[in-house]
Amino acid sequence: MALAGKLRVLREPSYRRLWIGRTTSLIGDGMSPVALAFAILDLTGSATDLGIVLAIHSLFLVALLLVGGVVADRISPRLAMLGADVTRTISMGLIAALLLAGVAEIWELALLYAVDGAASAFFNPASNSIVPQIVPARRLQEANALLSFSRWMGKVAGPALAGVLLALGTPGSALAVDAATFAVSAACLWGLRAPKLRGERESNDFLGELRHGWREFSSRSWLVAVVLSAATTNAIFFPAFQVLGPTVARESLDGSSSWALIATLWGLGGLLGGLIAISIRPRRPLLVSEGFILLFPLPIVLLAVPSTTAVIAAGAFVAGSSVSLAEVLYETTVAQNVPQNALSRVTAYDWLGSLALEPVGLALVGPLAAGIGIPTTLWLGTIVMTLCLLAVIAVPSVRHLEAMPMDPTPIPPPRPVEAGD
Repeated sequence: MALAGKLRVLREPSYRRLWIGRTTSLIGDGMSPVALAFAILDLTGSATDLGIVLAIHSLFLVALLLVGGVVADRISPRLAMLGADVTRTISMGLIAALLLAGVAEIWELALLYAVDGAASAFFNPASNSIVPQIVPARRLQEANALLSFSRWMGKVAGPALAGVLLALGTPGSALAVDAATFAVSAACLWGLRAPKLRGERESNDFLGELRHGWREFSSRSWLVAVVLSAATTNAIFFPAFQVLGPTVARESLDGSSSWALIATLWGLGGLLGGLIAISIRPRRPLLVSEGFILLFPLPIVLLAVPSTTAVIAAGAFVAGSSVSLAEVLYETTVAQNVPQNALSRVTAYDWLGSLALEPVGLALVGPLAAGIGIPTTLWLGTIVMTLCLLAVIAVPSVRHLEAMPMDPTPIPPPRPVEAGD
């Protein structure tokens, strides 16, 4: 089918609102890591301080993910996302105001960014589980691919725009735009119509619902294997990329302009992977996705050398493509194999496992690099990541799980919930 045919999922009014809101906020979101990194480095010049601020954000995100998953299944994913967007508008707006006023302190940035992380714990599980509620089953992979395209578009346009604003102004201006994009996303969610799920609840108490979610999660060995691997690889890659990457750019390359280019190419690669994912339907999606994601550590290797800005950016492009394609295939597989009335909770366990060790990595990467050197830290991380990724492919259920056949007929839409429900 032609690409235009694959985009017909945008004709679904609820999905179109979701896609526009998330695309807008993700472009702004892509600005914040670049802007925040150089705001903190300008304040203290310390990679350890940057790592601690990012670690606190990640810690609050991880700590509240299970709560977010239960809340989304109880009150609806749409309302959970709407509340999160309003909260993030306020927290990022306050960070921008402090920076623009020139009175920001590290502890203030850490506290407000922690609020952003807490809100994200409610948004993220809901954002995954709402998709199969508002699109026909036959268009699920296209819907996930377009959302992945948006996610990576944010990593392209966001860093590029942040680089322009950093060159012309200050990090505060970039973060002010980021705050505004959450307000746009909230406005889109307000008018979104999502169905009410009518599946039976396993339990009416919080712990009972968590246990039900855990049974759904732990009963799938392929899901557990992927999440365990992600726990380690995310704890290595993102601290190395987000903390040591800007540090290498500042010390060995051309500073913020080099890092903005590298981050932008990482996002461009993700866009390519999302486009590819719209059209391919492998018979064994997890095997294909885990094969591609073996390229994940490539930019960390190139930072360890360190290579030139152009070479590191090219490696980030290749890695971004592989990660984006793998994400779409994995998310579609999860949505097809997990009951919808438990999907937010299962997704919360997925997010929790995938991010559980990231705060530790963010907090330790600065001191570790100071002790054994940045190149040694990056090489060690590459070796561990590669071994973890190979271990996932060795799991039989990952290699053998086959994609579900597409349903060729539309699904009759359930009764919609009014925007104010």
